[in-house]
Amino acid sequence: MSATATGSRTSVLVVGGASGLGAATVRALAAAGHDVTFTYRSSAGRAEALAAELAQAHPDGAFTAHALDLADRDAVEAFCEGAEGASFYGYVHNAGQSADALAAMLDRARAEEAMQVNFWSLTRIAKALVRGMIRARAGRIVAVGSVAALQANAGNAAYAATKGALIAYCRTLAIESAKRGVTVNVVAPGFIDTEMMAPYASHRAGIERQIPLGRFAAPEEVAALVAFLIGGGGAYITGAVLPVDGGLTAMMGIHR
Repeated sequence: MSATATGSRTSVLVVGGASGLGAATVRALAAAGHDVTFTYRSSAGRAEALAAELAQAHPDGAFTAHALDLADRDAVEAFCEGAEGASFYGYVHNAGQSADALAAMLDRARAEEAMQVNFWSLTRIAKALVRGMIRARAGRIVAVGSVAALQANAGNAAYAATKGALIAYCRTLAIESAKRGVTVNVVAPGFIDTEMMAPYASHRAGIERQIPLGRFAAPEEVAALVAFLIGGGGAYITGAVLPVDGGLTAMMGIHR
């Protein structure tokens, strides 16, 4: 796996970059002048189309897609062995596997798979990449969390736990790597207008009424913050958890 920067361009790895928020993030990073390597699980057609789109739009850039199932520990390990020799300036972890169930009815197998995808894969990939960032004394890590880890919601116990673990890990990594020029932050979206929200379609109007801004986020609105944190503007931001939720977590939740 090659990730050397071209000229003044830097290389960024986006895990989960073929569709939805991930694809919007890949496009935002490409537009900001980064070379981007991104992974996908099963949507090979979308990934190839995105790489071709970016190559045409940014002929000076390098854009590569890799298949990677984050639930497969052996596949993650093999991917990391290849990535350890690469020189990525940035790493965006965009993974969100749900495991909806009431807290008292938690299914351990489903919860452990969600933890592998949402959390353990993050720690393994970060371990593979952060050493190179520390040697270079420059690097950016952004993990996509969720407001579910900040505000309790019935049925989200396992998912919230994975994102809560992600936040705790990233904040610790941030303080451990800060003196070596590496920043680590978490972007915590609320409801984003992507295919992942399809199961909530019948409840959308009711959900939007509870969001102060009155709508779901466009993927590009969240991706813009990720790109900002990867770029020069994010140089003095580390250990932060930044909600992008239309004011949802700022509201007490009492309706009149």
